[in-house]
This record gives sequence, structure tokens and C-alpha cells, in this order.
Amino acid sequence: MAMSCNDYRLTRRRMLATTGASMLGMSVQQLLAAQGSSHAATAEHVILFWNGGGMTHLDTWDPKPGRPTQGEFEPIETSAQGVQISEIFPQLAKQMHHCAVVRSIAGTQGAHGQATYNLQTSYRQTANIRHPGFGSVVVHERDRMGDLPGYISISGRAPRAHYLGQKCEAYFVANPGDKDPYLAFPEGIGQVRGNKRLDVLARFNRRFNAGSGDKKLASNQTAVKEAVKLMRSPALKAFELDKVPTTTINRYGDTAFGRGALLAKRLVETGVRFVQINRGGFDTHSNNFPAMQNHGDVMDPALASLVEDLAETGMLKKTMVIMLSEFGRTPRINPNAGRDHWPNVFSGFMAGGGIKGGTVVGSSDKDGMEPDKRPVPVADLHASFCHALGIDPNREVQTPLGRPMKLVDNGNPVSELFG
Repeated sequence: MAMSCNDYRLTRRRMLATTGASMLGMSVQQLLAAQGSSHAATAEHVILFWNGGGMTHLDTWDPKPGRPTQGEFEPIETSAQGVQISEIFPQLAKQMHHCAVVRSIAGTQGAHGQATYNLQTSYRQTANIRHPGFGSVVVHERDRMGDLPGYISISGRAPRAHYLGQKCEAYFVANPGDKDPYLAFPEGIGQVRGNKRLDVLARFNRRFNAGSGDKKLASNQTAVKEAVKLMRSPALKAFELDKVPTTTINRYGDTAFGRGALLAKRLVETGVRFVQINRGGFDTHSNNFPAMQNHGDVMDPALASLVEDLAETGMLKKTMVIMLSEFGRTPRINPNAGRDHWPNVFSGFMAGGGIKGGTVVGSSDKDGMEPDKRPVPVADLHASFCHALGIDPNREVQTPLGRPMKLVDNGNPVSELFG
């Protein structure tokens, strides 16, 4: 059900919404959910690569050869006719017929915190409300598949679920391939003894929580139940990379990023709805070019292998792969051989899940300073992701205080992304 991730108490507004429109045989919430979502979903899973710090668009997806803003990298041809990307992605260039690039994202936030918030939620940051990240929105709106958490964040924390509740929080994996010590009984505690302890804990919590309306107690109980369910599930094997052939590890890259991409593939194959892989180090105010070459050396084999493998197994048809950062970098190269913050225009990468391969949406001007053709507001990106997932971006959910909030802040899907 659409409200399955909320674990707070029923409000008068929500009660009226769920009991209204009886003459139509549908609730108000059902009517709102149906509005604008008549198309079939083309994506069932999302893999989001979040590049923290502000990744330069000019040295990745939007090269400007021959211009003063070009920098040290040359553009290279790709498997998508007429589409060029930076030379730091030679392997990914061979998979671009599966991929799309938006070169005209029109940002508004030039500070890291506000821009990250905007890109991850579609909303601008305010003082009086905290919005959920997109991963939480997805698992709120789409049913869970299997025993694993619907939302998993790798190598970094994902945005909180906030008013969508504890069940929409991300499960955190610090180092891809490492076993979670909290999903096993302590050394010396056998299975039988450990299960007895869990039964005692459950009875104690039921008595302690009885009659309490404290949301923190309810959220804590939700977290405990999810942890125990996961600990007992055979699906945990998806996290075990030590049994993956060395040749596969090496093809993705034996790095945290490479292992994260490989783990993301295994997780979506097991039914996980949303996986976020986090990588920092893109705030290149100095020495931008060696830093970006190092990033390319790590990211290129992982991204190329992921897209290729998903395509070969058919999973790319229902898995949307996205790479975003909070803003781009200045076209002007500063005296420290770096680029500074630049929200005016930047780029995003995506593939699969109904995305039309070999597509470029929009363009920046000749020096990569402003949108030239087809500006794409941040909320339109989120509306596009919702469109692929069969989610109505205009659907409203209620906060614990009864305030209606749209899933996306007034965005419209970018139709050119879809075939």
C-alpha cells in the first residue's frame, strides 16, 4: 500500500482521506494516486550514484573542445552516434548506446548543503520542514520485494526519510563486501540461545510499548523487527562478495566504488528497489584535472561493467541507473588549476528502466556557462524518475501533523528521455 512506510498515528485529515469518495468506491488518496500515473512503469529498481562535492560537467558529460573552458581533457566518440564524452570514460563510451545525458540541468543552489538537499529531494531547504530523499519516496510508493531492505545506501549515508517514517529509511553498508557485525549474534552466543534472547526482548518491548503513542518507540520497534528479519534471511548472501570470481571483481575494479557497483547489481537482482552508492572528492577547487583523472580511473570500469552486465541479463530494461552531483564546476579555471561551484548549468547521466539510450537532452552554451537549449529544472529530473517508476509525482502524502506534501516539488517529466 502507498502509505506502508508511515509508522505514525492516524490524523483526522488522513482518516477523512481514507474514508472519503465512497460513492466512487475509491478513497481520496486512491484517486490522487491514480491521477497522472496511468502509464505502466518501465523501471522496478534504481541504482543512484551520488558524487558528493559537485562534479565538473565540462570534464565529464559536456566537453567543450576548442573553447577556453575546455581544460586538459579531450572528448571521445562513443557507441551512440554523435555523442561525445570526456576521455576519462573510455570503457563507458562503448556503452553509451544504452545511456542518456542531460546537459542542461538548471540549478539554483551554489552551496553544498542546500544543493545536495535540492538534488536529493527536489525541494529547496527550509527551516520548518525536512523532506525525504528520493530513495525513501521510491520505497514508500513501491511494494517491497523479498526479505532485503527496499532501500540500501553504500559507502555513505543517504538522506533521511523524515515524515515518511522509519520503514523508508536506508539500510547502511559502510564497506561493500564486509559482513555487518550487527546481523549476527556475538561470539559465544549460539543460534538457540540468541533466538531465546530475541524472544525475551520482543516480549519486553510489547509490554513496555503497550498503550504508548510515542512515535520513537514505534520507530525503534520497526527497526528491530527489520533487523531480525534480515538476520534470518538467506537473501543476505547477496552481500557476500568474497564468493564472486576475482575476474569479476577486477573488471569492476577492486575499489570501494567498484565493489559498490557490483554489490548494487547483486542487490537489485535480489529485489532491492533502491540502491545508492556514495562517492566524495569532487569539490575540486584546486588540481581539478589530476583529481578527475583519478575519479575516471575508478568510476569508468565500474559504470561500464554495470551497464554491460545489466544489459546482458535483461535487468537494464527494468533498472534505472543514475549519476548525479549537487552542481557543476565553473567553466573558468581558477589560478589553482581548479574549478569552483557552478549551479547555473550542469549535467546528469542515466541509463535503463525505460530511458532512451544514445540520447542527449538539452545543451549548455558554447562555454558551458548557462543552459542553451531545453533547460531542465531539478524537480523535472525527479518527476522523470517517478514517471519511469510509475509513480505520480504530484501525489500528496500527509506529514504527522497532517500537512499535505507532494512527492515532487512541482516537476514535469522530461519526455525526451523516454523512447
